[in-house]
This record gives sequence, structure tokens and C-alpha cells, in this order.
Amino acid sequence: MKYHHLLRPGDWLVLAAGGITVAGLALTFWSGAPGQRLVIKRGGQLFLETSLNYPRTVDVPGPLGTTRVEIADHRARVLSDPGPRQLCVHQGWLSRAGQAAICLPNQVSVEIAGRVKRYDSLNY
Repeated sequence: MKYHHLLRPGDWLVLAAGGITVAGLALTFWSGAPGQRLVIKRGGQLFLETSLNYPRTVDVPGPLGTTRVEIADHRARVLSDPGPRQLCVHQGWLSRAGQAAICLPNQVSVEIAGRVKRYDSLNY
């Protein structure tokens, strides 16, 4: 059914203002703060905490082999992992505080830390 004939010019203005407000709030509240540090844990213990300012590659030994973490352009990613499903590799680049990639079979986790920690559904 078509309801266009029921909408008046003021209604279109209210709909447009609502859409702009929703888009603005989504951009403001769904984008996290940029991260400052990279925290790598192995077997639940701190392996390395380093700045995201300097590009480098870190090899983290685990029970299945070596997990390679790449740091570049103020972001980090799991470059390679010996795990069978490669879920942490497919996680991609992490750049916002609170983002994490977990290589569960190899017991390695990579997390971006910053001034403001953002929470997501994994934290509940």
C-alpha cells in the first residue's frame, strides 16, 4: 500500500531530522576511542604490552606453535596462527580501545588498550 499521499511536508521534515539524528548518534556512540597500547597474553598471563606507535612484528609462542602479530599504522592484527579455523586471523585489523582477537586453540589473545575501554557483547 502506498501512504505517500497521507504525509505532509512537515512530516517529511520530521522524518529527515530523525534520520540525521540517528545517523549522528550512531557515528558518535558506536565508534570507539583510538587505542594507545597493545596487550598480548599467552595462556592468560601477560606476554607483552607495547605501544602502537612503532611498526613491528611480534612472535608469540603457544602450545600449537607460533602466533605472529603485526603492528602498523597505530593498529594491530594477528598475521598468522597455527590454529585450525584461523578465526583470530580473520578478525582483521584492531585499532579501537577494547577490540580483541583471541586465538583460543593456541591460548593467545591480542587486545587494544586505551584511555576509554569500550565494551561489547563479549563482556557480558
